[in-house]
This record gives sequence, C-alpha cells and structure tokens, in this order.
Amino acid sequence: MHSLKLIRWVVGYVFFVSGVLKIVTPGAAGVFSGYGIPYPGETVLVVGIIELLCGLFLFLDYEVRKVTIPLLVIMVGALLITKVPLLSTEGLPTFLFQSKLDIVMVVLLSILYKR
Repeated sequence: MHSLKLIRWVVGYVFFVSGVLKIVTPGAAGVFSGYGIPYPGETVLVVGIIELLCGLFLFLDYEVRKVTIPLLVIMVGALLITKVPLLSTEGLPTFLFQSKLDIVMVVLLSILYKR
C-alpha cells in the first residue's frame, strides 16, 4: 500500500469521526461556547459538516488538495483557540502534550496538500 493512501485514509477517518461526533453529541456546542466561540451551536454544526464531508472526500481520494485547505484552517484555529492559551496558563510541557494530535494532523494535511 502506498504511504500517501494510508495517510489519506487515516486522516479522512479522524476527520469523518470527529465531524459526526460534533453533529450528534448534545454537549458539543457547550464546548465551543466554553472557548468563547460566537454562535457555538451554528459553529459546531458547520465545523462538523466540513469535517465529515472533507474526511469522506479524503477517504475516497476526491479533490484531496482542495479539501485539505478547510481542514488546515480548522486545525490552525483549534490550535490557536484551545492549545496556545495553555502556554501562559499551564506552561510549555502541557502545551506540547495537549497539542500533539493537532500538530500531527497539520503535518499530515500539509503532506496531502503538497502531494
């Protein structure tokens, strides 16, 4: 199996599942609200739909380069909103630990974008 195909499948799976959970989990809007994100109910739904569709498109190898862009925006936004504040409240080790999956996803999305 080609390594890019495996990366596509894994990244697609992560975003597909994440999107579904954002849509069907009753408390998801509350999490967004807790970070001060405006219109949390609408925002969680939009982000969930984008993640679900883009994850599916990655899995199916459809417009891979194009669908990585909104996912990169979501991941950078998630890092800035949820992880960067940890630097001032919890310190560098906590930031590095808490942001590891986000950073890996940004790197993998960047690889898929450049393929």
